[in-house]
Amino acid sequence: MSFGGPQWPQEPQQQGQQGYGGQPGYGQQPPGGHGQQGYGQGPGHGRQPGGDPFPGARDGNAPDPFPGARDGGSGGPTPDWSALADASASRDRRRRRLMIGGGVLATLAVGAIVATAVVAGGTKDDTAKNGGTPTASASPTEAPTPEPTFSSVAPPPPPNPKDYISDPKKDKAPLTAEGLFPGRKLTMNGRPYQKGATSATTNCAAVTQGGLGTVLKNNGCQKVLRATYVRDGVAITVGVAVFPSEAAALKAKDQAAGGIAPLTGAGVGDFCHATVCLRRSNSIGRYAYFTQAGFANGKKVTKADQGVFRASDDLGTFAFNQIYARGKSQASAAAGAPGE
Repeated sequence: MSFGGPQWPQEPQQQGQQGYGGQPGYGQQPPGGHGQQGYGQGPGHGRQPGGDPFPGARDGNAPDPFPGARDGGSGGPTPDWSALADASASRDRRRRRLMIGGGVLATLAVGAIVATAVVAGGTKDDTAKNGGTPTASASPTEAPTPEPTFSSVAPPPPPNPKDYISDPKKDKAPLTAEGLFPGRKLTMNGRPYQKGATSATTNCAAVTQGGLGTVLKNNGCQKVLRATYVRDGVAITVGVAVFPSEAAALKAKDQAAGGIAPLTGAGVGDFCHATVCLRRSNSIGRYAYFTQAGFANGKKVTKADQGVFRASDDLGTFAFNQIYARGKSQASAAAGAPGE
C-alpha cells in the first residue's frame, strides 16, 4: 500500500458500533428508524452490514468511492476526513513500530556478527601468542639450538696454603730474615713497634738459651731467622725455626725448654740476661716460632706487667701471619691466581 495523502480504512466497524467521526456504521440503520441508510441516500453501497465498504481498496484497484469529490462535483457524498486522518495516523504508528522493530533486529544481528568476529579474532590472537599450531618438523633452514652441557666432574678445590708451608717439596719460595720481617716497623692491634736488628743462621743451637738448642737440633732444625722489636721500654726477640716436616716442628714446640736468644744491635741494648723474661713457643706447618720479651733496662718481668704480655702476643701473632702469608702466596701462584 502507498503512504502519503488520505488513507482508506482497511477494516469496517462491527455492527452496532459507531463509524469514523461518529457517523452510523456502514449499512446500519440510523437512530429513530426513519429508514435512511448511512451517508445520505440508498443502501450502503450495495454492501451488507459488516462487509468491506470499498471492495478492492486493499489491493489499490478499487474505484473512487466518491466520484466527483476530487473535482468539486456534487454527484457523491462527502468523505469523513477526520476518520481518514485517524486511520492514516494509526497506520503510520504501525509502520514506525515495524521500522523500529526491524532496526532493533538489525542491530542485534550486527552485534552478533561483531561478537562472532571478535571471538574468532581472539582465538587467532591466542594461537599466535602461544606460538601457533605446532608443526611436525622444523624448517630445514633453521639449525636446532644446542643445549648447554655441564661436566659431571667437580672442579678441584683451591690449594690450601697450609699444604705449602707443611711440605718442603712445595715450600720453595726464597726465605730470608728481611723477607720474613720486612720494613722498619710494624703495627699490631693499633700498637706500633720499631724494628731493631735481624739475623739468619743454619746453626740453630747457637741462637738459643737453656735447653732449646738441643731440642731444635734433635728435631732436625734447618735454619733460624730472628728479629727484635721495641716499644715503651719493652724489647722482644722473635725467632722462626724451619724443620723438614710439620711433625718435627710440632714436636719441637712441645719439647721446648729455655728460649730464643735475645738479638741486640741497631739501637737495642742487652736485655733478658740474668733476669726474668717472658718466653713462649708455637708452631704452624713445618715452622716453629719462639718469643722472648723483657724490659730493656733489665727489670724482671712479673704477672702484673701486662705491657710485656701484650708485646709477646703481638709479635707471636705477627710471626704466625707472616708464615701463613708465605703459604698463601705460593698456593695462589700454583693455582694461576695472583697472590693476595
